[in-house]
Amino acid sequence: MEYTQLGRTGLKVSRLVLGTMNFGPQTDEVDSHAIMDAALDTGLNFFDTANVYGWGENKGRTEEIIGTWFAQGGQRRDKVVLATKMYGNMGADGEAWPNHDKLSAVNIRRSVDASLKRLRTDYIDLYQFHHVDRNTPFEEIWQAIDVLVQQGKILYAGSSNFAGYKIAQANELAARRGSLGLVSEQCIYNLIERRAEMEVIPAAQEYGLGVIPWSPLHGGLLGGVLKKEREGTAGRSGSGRSADALKNAAQREKIQAYEDLLDKHGLEPGEVGLAWLLTRPGVTGPIVGPRNREQLDSALRALELDLSAELLASLDEIFPGPGPSPEAFAW
Repeated sequence: MEYTQLGRTGLKVSRLVLGTMNFGPQTDEVDSHAIMDAALDTGLNFFDTANVYGWGENKGRTEEIIGTWFAQGGQRRDKVVLATKMYGNMGADGEAWPNHDKLSAVNIRRSVDASLKRLRTDYIDLYQFHHVDRNTPFEEIWQAIDVLVQQGKILYAGSSNFAGYKIAQANELAARRGSLGLVSEQCIYNLIERRAEMEVIPAAQEYGLGVIPWSPLHGGLLGGVLKKEREGTAGRSGSGRSADALKNAAQREKIQAYEDLLDKHGLEPGEVGLAWLLTRPGVTGPIVGPRNREQLDSALRALELDLSAELLASLDEIFPGPGPSPEAFAW
């Protein structure tokens, strides 16, 4: 397993991140535990979750599954760099109360304590804001985070879905307070969705944040969806966002060109989609969300791929990025 430091910190994390969103809704507890054991056996030490995972009436269920895994012992907790997120309302559907969501100091405190209980641990390595809160000033947010760091409940703070200017705003204020500030940004980033290259990733690099891409295969579109469609094995990638995107003729043509290119090179689309992200400046590691052991093994194979300059150039031709800013939108 290859490791890198998370942003400007001294924390060493694996170049793949185990996403746990499917644990509970798609994968039962026994199989979820088996996936986490297999990940740890390979040296994959960076696990990501969120308090809302489990969804609906089962919000928090994913954290509970991770907690029962930690409780089995075997140094599981000590070996894992644990990341979770907060922002969404944790009340049962239809029972959303004021001050039970977003980034107020009271909700940050409440959410940390609840996650610690579900996760059966006394600290969280990376505590992430799942979204921007436009109504809570960063002075209040950092005051709450500083207290949690002093209490030993969290070690680092990160953002998710932040605009570039929000990363700058947050870390400039943190610096004035003498706080460490954000050390990571979790954003949607993949061959199809490259807008983060304009502002978010440059801001993250400037302020020393590790970039953690979510949806690295864009909901399955980069995982060989057209071949699976022909074989009748599309599964999740044949529905929802993927199915809607494939109704667009231009998008479908690009996906077909992508699959044809990789077929010529004898490569698996999903593995190349992950390997491409590992070549991108500023990227710590993409989040992979396996529902079974086979999907985990496929993701791990991406670490072994060495994409040639020729192949990278061909991928850019199919999925051109926006280019650096401000040239991407000016001159």
